[in-house]
Amino acid sequence: MFENLSHLALQQYWWFLISLLGAILVFLMFVQGGQTLISVLGKTKDEKTILVNALGRKWEFTFTTLVTFGGAFFASFPLFYSTSFGGAYWVWMIILFAFIIQAISYEFRNRPSNVYGPKTYETFLFINGFIGTIFIGTAVATFFTGSNFSVNEYNQSQWDNSFHGLEAALNLHNISLGLTVFFLARVLAILYFMNAVDHKEIMTRAKKQLLYNGIPFVFLFLTFTIWLLLRDGFAVNPDNKQIIMQPFKYFNNLIEMPLVGIGFLVGVLLVLYGIISSYLKPNTRGIWYSGAGTMLTVLTLFLVAGYNNTSFYPSVSSLQSSLTIENSSSSHFTLTAMSYVSLMIPFVIAYIWYVWRAINNRKIDQEEIESDDIHIY
Repeated sequence: MFENLSHLALQQYWWFLISLLGAILVFLMFVQGGQTLISVLGKTKDEKTILVNALGRKWEFTFTTLVTFGGAFFASFPLFYSTSFGGAYWVWMIILFAFIIQAISYEFRNRPSNVYGPKTYETFLFINGFIGTIFIGTAVATFFTGSNFSVNEYNQSQWDNSFHGLEAALNLHNISLGLTVFFLARVLAILYFMNAVDHKEIMTRAKKQLLYNGIPFVFLFLTFTIWLLLRDGFAVNPDNKQIIMQPFKYFNNLIEMPLVGIGFLVGVLLVLYGIISSYLKPNTRGIWYSGAGTMLTVLTLFLVAGYNNTSFYPSVSSLQSSLTIENSSSSHFTLTAMSYVSLMIPFVIAYIWYVWRAINNRKIDQEEIESDDIHIY
């Protein structure tokens, strides 16, 4: 089946899978957003424990998806992996550090032998939520704004400055997406708490925080999107494969790929509906509307970055070194073999959904955290 597909068709298939994993990852980062709200929504020890345990049931999903996303990128587009992870290593090391302290925080926060106290690990969780969201958002923004690297004729890449990725934080367009992801993660976390927690005081504070975080999220998202649609993009000349700058490239991609454009609009509307409906009336299902909208919006943004003769990882210091799904992918044989393995993905998603529903079969409340029958983070 897959062996009969052209190399380009396999590259497009795997870019779709990478985009889907990225979309799921951004949705699951509600865990990171929730970690930045523990002290905001929880004022007592028990309230904080309720919030930490609501997130503790899901943090492995985010971590596993991040690892899977990176592994899939490495296997399908190894030149991107070696260029970005090997060149912009300070960014990825900071992100890795943030996720390491998250893992130990959930395991040690409530242990009897914890000599540092719960507050220390709650601080670590905040650091993970703050750094993890902003830095990942900033790194993804370079798919549209470009990075400082060059690739020689032997596909050996090098970073062209001494900042090794940290310079991305000096680009306001990158920062706008980083902050967008940060506030989106907080909004999704609030909607998740509304769905998973049964505590009157926490819910009252959550509704206020939905407004306080929803407004900056919408403003930052509009800033990033309008900026993106109006800027010049990194296009690939289909005749000679040269990289050229094309006015309104990303806006044109949405128009020239109508399904992607419609998906983007539907995703944005779903996110807004989940937020507005949850604020105006008691609605515990807002996480599903905004969550589905988030995945659809992020999926389409990834497709805009890689499809329709577009460089998904452009270079601003050596334009012709820019990476595309064609010049950075694995061989036809490798992509074919991996494509058969990818047929297991629906079963994995079904298992995650089953486990999610089993874990969330009842809302977390005061009575549950006082029980000796469950693991308390």
